[in-house]
Amino acid sequence: FLVLSLPAWAASTKDEVLALKAQVTEMQKDLAEIKKMLEEGAKAPANPPQAAGFRPQTVSIGTSPVKGNDDATVTIIEFSDYQCPFCARNYREVLPIIQKEYIDTGKVKYVMRENPLISIHPNATNASIAALCAKDQGKYWEMHDIMFDNQKQLGVDNLKSYADELGLDRSQFDPCLDNKEHAKSVSKDMASGAKMGVRGTPGFVLGLTDPSDPDKVDAQVFIKGAQGT
Repeated sequence: FLVLSLPAWAASTKDEVLALKAQVTEMQKDLAEIKKMLEEGAKAPANPPQAAGFRPQTVSIGTSPVKGNDDATVTIIEFSDYQCPFCARNYREVLPIIQKEYIDTGKVKYVMRENPLISIHPNATNASIAALCAKDQGKYWEMHDIMFDNQKQLGVDNLKSYADELGLDRSQFDPCLDNKEHAKSVSKDMASGAKMGVRGTPGFVLGLTDPSDPDKVDAQVFIKGAQGT
C-alpha cells in the first residue's frame, strides 16, 4: 500500500491518514482506496511512490466548486469531462458513496476541476462553461448532476433547457454561455491538471488540507480511474 508522507504542518495529526495503492484502474477499486485513505493508519515513507507523470505539489483551491467542510482534513480534486462515460460512471456509482460516508460526515472536501477532452468530446467545453455559469447563480452541482444524467444531450439548446429546469435566470445564463465567459477558467483548470501530470478523465488528486489555510492542499497522490481518451 502507498502511504502518504505528512507535511510539517500535519506532522502531529495522528488520527488522519492517507493510504492508497500507486494506481487503480476501476472505479470501485478507487473507492476502496479512498476508504483506506481515511480509515487506516501507518508510518509514511519519506518518498512514497507515485503514478507515472504525477508531480506532488501544493494546490490552491481558489474559486473551484466545492462540496463538504472547508477545513476537512482530506481533499479530493476530481478532473472531469461531462461527455466522458467513465466520469458519468463515477458520478453514478462512486460519488454518492463518497458523499454519504465522507463528505457528509465532514471527513472530505471534494473539489471539481473542468477537464474537457476537446479533441474527442465537442460538447464538453460548452458543458463545463455551462456548469460555471450555473455556479454564478449558486447552482453548479445541480447543473453538474443534470448534465451527467443527460450526457448524450449536451448541445447549447439542451444546456439552456437545463437552465430553465433549474430555475436559473436566463438573461444571465444565456450570454454567459454564448459568450463563453468562463472559457479562461476552464483553461486554467486544464492547465492545473497538466502541471500535475493528470492525463485523461476522470482523474483524482488527493492530499491533506492545510489547517492554517484551507485554500491550500498538499496534493500527494493521483488516482487514475478508467480513462476517457
